[in-house]
Amino acid sequence: MTAEPTRRPRKPKKTALMTAVDLLARQEHSEKKLREKLLRKGYADDEVQQAIGRLVEKHYLNDADACARQFEFLYHESRSSVRQICVKLMQRGFGSSLVKACIPADTFAREKAAALRVLALKFKPAADRQKMMANLYSKGFDSSAIRAAVEEFQQAEEDE
Repeated sequence: MTAEPTRRPRKPKKTALMTAVDLLARQEHSEKKLREKLLRKGYADDEVQQAIGRLVEKHYLNDADACARQFEFLYHESRSSVRQICVKLMQRGFGSSLVKACIPADTFAREKAAALRVLALKFKPAADRQKMMANLYSKGFDSSAIRAAVEEFQQAEEDE
């Protein structure tokens, strides 16, 4: 006589709404990314749509606010160019028009400061000017901000 293995009762499967709330509790998502994650987890399209509709209705999911918050954070806390920030947010599922609406009218001073931080981390002031400019260009910085940052970076060396 062999003993039957004891079976544990299965946990009831979470609904799409419960899973969506869990995902949002960990990290802010766009509607698009949240929809993709729920569909990948195997939820039916109509259940996903209902869950997202409910979250929007209750103001737990708002792409415009989330995009603005994430843009603001990246704009002030990172050394990424505005172009890189825009690409990153679009990859996170925010629409192009939402992202572009977040861009301030004048970004030159911020772009120059971010470019200077990149230069200070990667180069010595005596480094080749073209290499510095090419590096900043590849990171999406505006050409006028690149020129100003490289000039200021190299000028600081001459002043010392």
